Amino acid sequence: MPGIRVLLVDDHAILREGLRSLLSLQQDIQVVGEAGDGQTALDLIAQLKPDIVVMDIAMPGMDGLEATRRIKKDFPETRVLILTQHDNREYVFSLLQAGAVGYILKKSGGAEVLNAIRSTFNEGAFLPPGIAREVMDRYIQRPPAETGRPHLTEREKEVLRLIAEGKSNKEIAEQLFLSVKTVMVHRTNIMEKLDIHSRTELVKYAIRQGIISVQ
Repeated sequence: MPGIRVLLVDDHAILREGLRSLLSLQQDIQVVGEAGDGQTALDLIAQLKPDIVVMDIAMPGMDGLEATRRIKKDFPETRVLILTQHDNREYVFSLLQAGAVGYILKKSGGAEVLNAIRSTFNEGAFLPPGIAREVMDRYIQRPPAETGRPHLTEREKEVLRLIAEGKSNKEIAEQLFLSVKTVMVHRTNIMEKLDIHSRTELVKYAIRQGIISVQ
């Protein structure tokens, strides 16, 4: 039997069909299922126990970021390889923080996709060389976290400040020259790091930490 059991998760059926056709030609890889959203993926993982989930980010319902967090928590033996069109470094770091172990762009060739799947299975991770260097640089340059205080990146602090000032996701995106989806990723990460689940609590935190001031 093939050694690598793969679940394909993307809301575009034609992309899943293309990947399935590519992987079906490999003797060491078996596609055990497909899903078009994160919740369906979680249900199938519980049934099928895949080794690797090839995961898109932007999907209806539960997106790839939240699904990755849930997989890390509920199915730690299953590895998530992100396959996306978004060539955005902030996505990479957010997804790695969420529990993904690999990242590859949809514009990559078939050989690179196969290499990513095999590397994720055999070595536990896969990142393209340029992204791997940035991850290492960020890790080396990261200041030690203060005891008892979650570490927010400078970008996350900027987003938090604007959220606390009452800005919408669209307004924050325009001010920071980001996409709305990137702002939403930052917002989700901030709330998870701080264990805060409402704008009101975010405002209180920002005031306590001096991120914004009360006039």
